Amino acid sequence: MNSKKMLSAGLAALMAMSMLAGCSSNAASNSGGSGAGSGGAAAATTTEAAPAGDAGGATAATVSVWGPQEDQSEDNGRWLQAACDAFNEEHPEWDLTFEYNVCSEGDARTMIVTDPSAAADVYMFANDQIPDLITAGAIAELGGKTVDAIKEANSETTVNTVTFDGSVYGVPFTANTWFMYYDKSVFSDDDVKSLDTMLEKGKVAFPLSTAWYFASFYVANGCTLFGENGNDAEAGIDFGGDKAAEVTNYLVDLVANPNFADGDVGSVADAKAFFSGTWDFSKAQDAYGENLGVAQLPTITINGEEKQLKSFAGSKAIGVNPAGALYKDHPEICVALAAWLGNTSSQQLHYDLRKIIPTDNSIDVGDDALAKAQMDTMANTSIVQPLQVGMSAFWTPAESMGKELVSGTVTHDNAADKTEAMNKSMNESAVQ
Repeated sequence: MNSKKMLSAGLAALMAMSMLAGCSSNAASNSGGSGAGSGGAAAATTTEAAPAGDAGGATAATVSVWGPQEDQSEDNGRWLQAACDAFNEEHPEWDLTFEYNVCSEGDARTMIVTDPSAAADVYMFANDQIPDLITAGAIAELGGKTVDAIKEANSETTVNTVTFDGSVYGVPFTANTWFMYYDKSVFSDDDVKSLDTMLEKGKVAFPLSTAWYFASFYVANGCTLFGENGNDAEAGIDFGGDKAAEVTNYLVDLVANPNFADGDVGSVADAKAFFSGTWDFSKAQDAYGENLGVAQLPTITINGEEKQLKSFAGSKAIGVNPAGALYKDHPEICVALAAWLGNTSSQQLHYDLRKIIPTDNSIDVGDDALAKAQMDTMANTSIVQPLQVGMSAFWTPAESMGKELVSGTVTHDNAADKTEAMNKSMNESAVQ
C-alpha cells in the first residue's frame, strides 16, 4: 500500500458523459470491460486484493469513482485519472473501465446516502461524515493489510480521524485542521513556541469567538470531549470544574491584553500572527510577504505550567461503498483501488499536481513550511474532532462563551459560575 513506484503519466483516451445519483458527470474509461452486479447495503469488513495474475485471463469490471472536479480537471493534471491509470497498470489481473463523476468531499454524504446502491464504488469524503455513511450502509469497514498500511503511513491522530467504534472506514490523504501564521521579523523560532511570549512582542489575532478554535484552550488544561480519545459517548463533555475555570480565568486576562485581538489578520490590521488553516495561506502571504512563518500551535501558561494548545483535527479520505454495483462480486478491487488512491505514490502526485498536503509521513515536503506546519500540527498539537452525536450540543455554548469573554461580560468574579453554566448547557442539550 506504500508503493513508491512512479505513476504513469498516461491519461484516458476516451471521454464519455454519464449521470449517477445526482452527482454531475465527468465519465471516462481506461479500458473495455463489463459492469458487475449490485452489492449489499450493509457495511462490511473488506478483503485484500488478489495477487497479480495472468493478464490473458484478466477479470473485466467497471469501477465507478467519485471525486471533486479539481482532481479531474486538465488544468490540474487530472490527478484522479492518472492515479487510476497507474492502478490499472499495477494490476494486470484486472481489466478495468473507470467511470468518473464529480462529487466533492463535502457533498459525499448527501449524494451517497440519497441512494447508496446507485452511488460510486469508491469515493472521496470528509471524515466527519463517517457516522451517517455507516448508518446508511454506504461505507465499508477496512481491515487486514489495508489498515496496517494506513497505520504505518500516518500519525495516530490521522488514523483516529477515520476510526469509529474501533474500526477504520477510510484511507486518509490530507488533513483538515488549523495552525499558526506569523511575521518572522517580529517573532523568532523560539518565540512562537509560547503564546505568552509572543504577546510580549507583538499583536496576536485569535478567533476566540469561533467555537472550532475556542476549544483548544480548555483541551490544553485537561478538559475532554467524550473521554480521553473522543470515543466515549457516555463520558459526555467535561468542560467544568477547577481545570476549566482556570482556563476561563486565563482567557479573561488574555482578552484584556492589548496585544491580543479576536479575529484574524483580515479583521485585525496590525496582527503579527493569526490562526487559521491552508485556506488562508494567500491572506498570510499578502500580510507578511517574505517574512511569513508557519508553525504548529504554541503553548500557554496556566498557574505557572506550560500547557499545549490543541486544535480540532479531521481529514479527507477514500471510502468504499458496500452497496455499490461492484462490491458484491469484487470487493477486493474496490478496496485495492481505495488503498491505492491514498498510498504514498498517489499522495505524492496529489501534492505535485495540486499541492494537496499529504498525511503520509514518509513523503518529503522539503522546505514547504505550510505543509510541514500542517503535518506537525496533526502529529503533535491536535485532537480528533469527536465523531459523536453529542458534539452538536458543543458549538453554541462554546461560541457564546467566547463572545462573552471578548465582550468583557465574563470576569474573574464570575468565571467559575460562567464555566459551569457553559458545561451544563453543553451536556444538557446533547442529543444522545
